[in-house]
Amino acid sequence: MSNKRQQMGMSLIEVVVFIIVLGIGFAGMLILYNQVTRASVDPMVRKQALAIASSLLEEIELRAFTYCDPDDTNVYTATGSPGGGCTVDEVIGPEAGETRYADPRFDNVNDYNGFTMGAGTGNPMLAIDSTPIVGLNDYRVDVAIVNAGGELLNVALPEDALRITVAVQHLPTGLNVSLQGYRLRYAPNSP
Repeated sequence: MSNKRQQMGMSLIEVVVFIIVLGIGFAGMLILYNQVTRASVDPMVRKQALAIASSLLEEIELRAFTYCDPDDTNVYTATGSPGGGCTVDEVIGPEAGETRYADPRFDNVNDYNGFTMGAGTGNPMLAIDSTPIVGLNDYRVDVAIVNAGGELLNVALPEDALRITVAVQHLPTGLNVSLQGYRLRYAPNSP
């Protein structure tokens, strides 16, 4: 009788358990494969976000940081801000009508405060000459500029230094990259 039992093969329950264990193993392998694939794309997304943030931060830092708006007739003779001889004192944020892309353009560091572009902003990703940048539809850029003189040593007045923060987000992955830079008013009458 024991010989007959050994020759019968596997029961239905054993086959079902085998299929379930095999299915769990395959599901685990697919999850692992998905994570490996996602992780291999991440460095490219991170590099792209870093390149966007770096180029915009450099663009902003290269702008003038003067007492008056560079379009002001008194920009070369002003002695301070506020009330140092400017027709209109320079404030953080763009002057009426100024944009990054068309005349009158952003001409001072602080004009970029509140600037956004990319996904969800209503402003597409554009180069400074207004040409669309292909392949960056999933990125969003936000810029914040604040007075930072109190954070730095040897700065005469708090308004003589600005902290620039450029934050880039890749919406599908949730990746965030943020770069900060400082701009000092070392030539207040040189636009």
